[in-house]
Amino acid sequence: MSAEELRYYVLVFAIFSLGFGACIGSFLNVCIWRIPRGESIVRPRSHCPKCGMLIPWYLNIPVLSWCWLRGKCAKCKEPISFRYTLVEMLTAMLFLLVYMQLVSPANLGLQPLATPFQVPCYWLFISGLIVGTFVDFDHFILPDSITLGGMAIGPVLCALVPQLQGEKIWYHGLLWSGIGEVVGFGLLFAVAWIGELVFKKEAMGFGDVKLMGAIGAFLGWKAVIFTVFFSSLLGSVCGLSLMAVKGAKLQSRIPFGPYLAAAAVVWIFWGPALLRAYLSLAGGK
Repeated sequence: MSAEELRYYVLVFAIFSLGFGACIGSFLNVCIWRIPRGESIVRPRSHCPKCGMLIPWYLNIPVLSWCWLRGKCAKCKEPISFRYTLVEMLTAMLFLLVYMQLVSPANLGLQPLATPFQVPCYWLFISGLIVGTFVDFDHFILPDSITLGGMAIGPVLCALVPQLQGEKIWYHGLLWSGIGEVVGFGLLFAVAWIGELVFKKEAMGFGDVKLMGAIGAFLGWKAVIFTVFFSSLLGSVCGLSLMAVKGAKLQSRIPFGPYLAAAAVVWIFWGPALLRAYLSLAGGK
């Protein structure tokens, strides 16, 4: 295969990753709306939450339909939140970044992938994190279908694709996934338990504990340590910013799941490099 043909195929699959990610993002919007309400994610078809109009396929094209309709329902003209499009664009960009980890990681400073089979695994994992993030923002809960589902699926995928854990043999991938799940769940459970003892009230939701278990199951124990540290740092910065800008109080309820999810995504793309840089600055090897 010539260099020109290779560039052509890379471009085709990059465009596919964007388009596929946007379509998955559209489905994730359905999950974000329906899962916390106990509704089926399959039926009925997508419809306007205000007037109930079923949305035909040509008005349900990710990103483009929202722009074409100028952010309003075609029937009742009620505003359609831009967040639907934001979720679609976010999913599309993250799917593309995962693909670029495989074909051109050095150009973007990304952590390279060892095998193409990691791509769909990370796509699935990131999709779950996106659903969990926006549900937590809206309802201050993390659905069991995301957290416990991730804890169940993570070890299976790590056995099928042990490269997710940096291994080549299936039972090594399964073993490290199990260790990561125990460390993730146990570490945050300990933090929540100690916090409740100190503050005499619930310091962290149990959904966060289960989400950390899922993150460990997919990414391993090193990712758990990074995620806890980085999410705490990110949450502190965002919390202080909200206090400064919006006058939020120190006791204000802030969902922690989105920060765990963001830190896990950072680990996928740049975590090992950031960890090496930190150890180098700290005088480690």
